[in-house]
Amino acid sequence: MATQRTGAATRKAEAAARRGNGTSATATTAGRPAPAPEPPPHVDPPASWFPLLEKEQMDPDVRTLLEKAEERVGFCPNVFRAWAWRPSRFLKWFAHYNELMTGPSGLSRTEREMIAVVVSMQNRCLYCLTSHGSTLRTLTGDPVLADRITLDYRRAGLQPRERAMLDYAVKITRDMEECSPEDIARLKQLGFSEEDVWDIAEVASMFNFTNRLAAATGQLPNPEYHGMAR
Repeated sequence: MATQRTGAATRKAEAAARRGNGTSATATTAGRPAPAPEPPPHVDPPASWFPLLEKEQMDPDVRTLLEKAEERVGFCPNVFRAWAWRPSRFLKWFAHYNELMTGPSGLSRTEREMIAVVVSMQNRCLYCLTSHGSTLRTLTGDPVLADRITLDYRRAGLQPRERAMLDYAVKITRDMEECSPEDIARLKQLGFSEEDVWDIAEVASMFNFTNRLAAATGQLPNPEYHGMAR
């Protein structure tokens, strides 16, 4: 009898919990999923606070890059739309960015994206955290690890080599006047070449620039990034 009463109490508690979550016992029993919750009222901001060009209005070279990006990721990254009205500067910046992030280097692409998200977290850059967070999830194949690196790399269980690399990127971001030859020597002791240390500094510096420009111009990441590689 006591067991029956305990079981009944448990079922009542479960039913109350379902009601509290907005799910009826009938719907659960029938195997039907609960309706998706409604988001709070909101208005989607524009992708930039500056002029946004349609594709046919863009410089032909910018449009070509945009179409290649669409083929690769399935949508037009808002950074292209945000920069397109300044085509000469965009093309020069993108050439440098592309060489830095995907060109030859002693740093792997994953390591470079780790620097990107860690610097972007220090600067609280919505656009770069979202877009490069999705890239890091893709490259690592581990969305939990990628999110931990993005949110708090010190608690991500990284090896000393990667931890030191990211510590240096944070120092460049927050305390650049404290950088010293000793930082370079420590990284070299952990196996980085002189070229590698330069690349760490250059990637960190690139994202300190892009973070500030994205924030100052109101760039908003595409919604598609949020669900990628999860």
